[in-house]
Parts: sequence; C-alpha cells; structure tokens
Amino acid sequence: MDRHRLLIVEDDKDTAQMLKLFFEHQDYEIEVASRGREAVEKARQFLPNLILLDILLPDIDGYEVFRQIRTQPRTAHIPVIFLTQRDERYARIQGLEMGADDFITKPFDPDELRLRVKNILKRVEQERLTDPRTHLPSGRSVEDYLRTLIQRQDWALLDIWIQHFSAFREVYGFIAADDVLRFMGLLLTQVLDQLGGEEDFVGHPGESEFIIVTDEMRAPIIAEHLKARFDEEVKALYNYQDRERGYIIVTGPEGTPTPVPLMTLDIGIVRAREHDFADIREITEVAARSHRRGG
Repeated sequence: MDRHRLLIVEDDKDTAQMLKLFFEHQDYEIEVASRGREAVEKARQFLPNLILLDILLPDIDGYEVFRQIRTQPRTAHIPVIFLTQRDERYARIQGLEMGADDFITKPFDPDELRLRVKNILKRVEQERLTDPRTHLPSGRSVEDYLRTLIQRQDWALLDIWIQHFSAFREVYGFIAADDVLRFMGLLLTQVLDQLGGEEDFVGHPGESEFIIVTDEMRAPIIAEHLKARFDEEVKALYNYQDRERGYIIVTGPEGTPTPVPLMTLDIGIVRAREHDFADIREITEVAARSHRRGG
C-alpha cells in the first residue's frame, strides 16, 4: 500500500521535528517547510495528501499560503489542517470561512492530531478526490475542475493514455503496474514544472488515463516532450530481454504467445476555441475523437 504524504509547515524547529518523527513512526512520508513561500512550492512538487499548516510564519502567513494553494489548480484539491494558538478564536473563524478542512490548537495532543489526519484522509479516499498511487487529483476533483473550464476559451486539454498498459500488467503483475502509474505521475509533474504554467492542471481520471490542462501554445510542446521522455524512461520498468527486443510476450486465451509493443503514450489535444462546450461529457467525447484523428 502507498504511504500517505504529509507536508508540515511550521517555523518552530522543535515542533516541526516532533511532528515529523511522530508521523514517520505512523508510516507517513514527510516533507517540512519552515516558510510560507517554501510551503507553496513544496506543495506543487511533493503533492502531499494533506498539509499541516501553522498560521504564524516568518514571511507570508498561513492564510496567504492557504489562498495560494487553493487557487493553483495543481494543489487546490489538497486538504489543510491549520495549527493555531489556543487563544486564536478569530484565526479559527477566518480559516473556516476560507475553507480549511480542520483546526487543532497548540499545545495539541498528538493522538488527537493523528486521528484528525486519519479521518480527513479516509474521507478524501472515500470521495475519490486523489489517486493514492500518483497523488494526483482524480474522480470528483477532476470533474469539478473541468466544470470550471466550460465558460472559458483560453485552454487546451491533453488527454493522455498509456498504450499497452493492460498487457504490461498481465505480464509483470499489479505491483509493477502501480510502479508505472507512480512513474507517470512523477513524469507529468516534472514536465509541467519545466514547461507548464502556474495555472496548469494535471489529473488522473482513469486507470491509465491522465489529463493536463494548459494554454494552447504550450500544449503541443508539452505533448511532444512527454512522449519523448516516456519512451526513453519507461524502458527501465522492463526486464533486459524485453527491453532489448522491444516487445513483451502475452499469452492469448488459447495459449498462443502474442508479441505486444512496449508502452507508449497516446495524446489527444482538445482546443477550447474550436468547440462550444455545454457539459463536461462533451469535453471527454471530443477528447476521445482527438485520439482517432491523431490529436
């Protein structure tokens, strides 16, 4: 099972270290940020499942960190628990009005915090807001984001499918297949950090399907770069023999060995200015047609 990721944003070194050790003992993967701007950047790169966010930080306060995280498409889905001083009633009210998921006051009971974190993560998984393997938005998170696009004409959507993924899973097994998805999530994040914009969105709506929403100028550049990197780097997930011959052998229903090529990416591009969308289902239908005509 994949470990949950927590981002701890706390400028007090002793508190941050205590929280880090406590949650690592609970088998969480931890990143720590001591300043607000660092937290915003780490949220984009680390894609935590949850953020523990202190309000009092040395550069920008926790409210501004929260605002920036929630207004960036790549991090808007991440739940946040504010850490506040016991007498900060106004802080709690303001945070709740902004949409914080929970609060806990200092000094806090570690077991209470552990349970609050656990309950929020359980809710997120039940609502299918994030894929646990890629840590990317999925399910309702993707649907909610697509609904915001319908009235706009300034975007392009890359609909990305991993070709021959099912055959790879049949030969190599489910654990190796999950490694492919983790690799893909990391690759998408790295490519967007290099070539994308701050407002770009990346999601994982289906098993071997991913999407990127960016502007029209960047879309073909990102698609070309993704395909090239995927073709080269995915080879590391195959054994030497399959890598060298360029295909795997799948056993058919009648026991017949069938060669299947190594995985590649099939990317269709949907340009908003070419369509008048009334529903997100129309976006997915156009995306499917974009693959048939080669993007």
